[in-house]
Amino acid sequence: MQVTFFSGLRPLNAGATVREAFAGLTLASMNIPQVLGYTRIAGTPAVTGLYTVLLPLVMFAIFGSSRHLVVAADSATAAIFSSGLSGMAPEASEKYMTLVGMVALLTAALLLLARIFKLGFLADFLSRTVLTGFLTGVGFQIGIAMLGEMSGIPVHAHKTIDQLQQIARGLLQINLPTLGISALVVCCIMGFRHFLPRLPIPLFAVVAGIGASYAYDFASHGIAVIGPVPGGLPSLTFPAVSWDELLKLVPVALSCFVIIIAQSAATSRVFAMRHHERLNEDADIMGLSAANAAAALTGAFVVNGSPTQTAMADLAGARSQIAQLVFAGIVLLVLLFFTGPLQYLPRSVLAGIVFTIALGLIDIRSLRDIRSESPGEFMLAIVTAAVVALIGLEQGILLAIVLSLLRHVRHSYRPHTMVLAPDEAGRWLPMPAMPGLETEPGLVVYQFGADLFYANDNRFADEVRALIEHAPAPVRWFVIDAGAMTDIDYSAARSLRDLCDDLKRREIKLVFGRVNAYLRADMDRHGITLAVGEKFIFPTLHEALSAVHGKT
Repeated sequence: MQVTFFSGLRPLNAGATVREAFAGLTLASMNIPQVLGYTRIAGTPAVTGLYTVLLPLVMFAIFGSSRHLVVAADSATAAIFSSGLSGMAPEASEKYMTLVGMVALLTAALLLLARIFKLGFLADFLSRTVLTGFLTGVGFQIGIAMLGEMSGIPVHAHKTIDQLQQIARGLLQINLPTLGISALVVCCIMGFRHFLPRLPIPLFAVVAGIGASYAYDFASHGIAVIGPVPGGLPSLTFPAVSWDELLKLVPVALSCFVIIIAQSAATSRVFAMRHHERLNEDADIMGLSAANAAAALTGAFVVNGSPTQTAMADLAGARSQIAQLVFAGIVLLVLLFFTGPLQYLPRSVLAGIVFTIALGLIDIRSLRDIRSESPGEFMLAIVTAAVVALIGLEQGILLAIVLSLLRHVRHSYRPHTMVLAPDEAGRWLPMPAMPGLETEPGLVVYQFGADLFYANDNRFADEVRALIEHAPAPVRWFVIDAGAMTDIDYSAARSLRDLCDDLKRREIKLVFGRVNAYLRADMDRHGITLAVGEKFIFPTLHEALSAVHGKT
């Protein structure tokens, strides 16, 4: 396994380094409030959000290849492990943080295995449709979870339905000043995001919230604040858990692993294509593994290649990991000298910031596009979103993978099939295969749009027989355009040999055109070449049709 270092920084350029430094400063001003907000989703102390953009970010810059990916706290993975750990220990407790650290360590181990065995292709099993539905469900779940702190209503439930019920029962307990602060934060962020997207409004909200809380003693007026935040560097600790606890954490880590692989790969691909750069996905997986190992050992939580923070970095002008390293340097200064003021930060300010993040995950435009182009896929996205929001994130991930696979299998099970048939001008055009079509009297040219395997071989054989039986003239030649076929499994080979025998008894010649090398090897191995006859298998459709016309 070859490992390269600092691929996301090289080549270095003095002029570009200065620009990257300013981009890193801008990135820090926009993202520090966000990583603090993610701790409300994760159920961890506020300082752990800063830990996620310290050593983990540096480790990805060392081992990763993407020049743009920002690896830090992320709402989706934070929601996954907080949901999975909520019943095992009280949030923010010492035990909870140990469990959080072990989830990060298990996730790092899974990512390392993915790097060793080159399992990055697993990301492709989450289709864009169900991933959109998944993130929409996460957005609803996080947004609803923040309503309690935004309104001052005490909410202790972990399930979305239970949270809504507690909020509904506690409407008379709304703390109006808390609600007003949250509403102001949300309105400012959403308004300025539309008109001045480069302005770090979340940072302004945090600074203003700290100042107002200190000046007017918000805590004494019933407005909750985050309280003391420990300063200094994180200590290196190993998260030791029992064997039973470890087994319970494996599914949580697997869920985080799937989302990290899918989101990080998609995000790094998008920005590499945008800037016409090459990408080493294996190196990125190694970087993500190292980043999560660093998070586990420094008291942070699972980190991910964040789409929103990467977009912010690109907007700030970052074109290499130098900007991310500057971001980490600024976080280091905050930890050493500026954690004191954070204790006055109102929780409602962070809740308002997180609420806007949740709204950003609900991609209405993509859902609308999916609905207009593919209503069936839109229903898959909606079902996935509903399961994530109402039942759970882990179940939503599992459903997303299953639905993606079923969608692929459905296309292979019921592929497009065509018959070359004459139009009004006498030209041969591909038309959807229907009984009664023929290419010319005595000839049917048929195309099956997928590989032949155990689930679709009977459909193939039945459709061939139906086309022959309902042809306007007795069929003498049946040509199969095999351009879409690259593989035939054992079951399909047996069905195809039975079909060959049936057609021989009926004195119908079966001919294969556009047979590639892979398909020909399968046909030879399964005895299909012998059953059809080598002289009736051709590498092009033109040769197949020439042979037919030469013998008629």
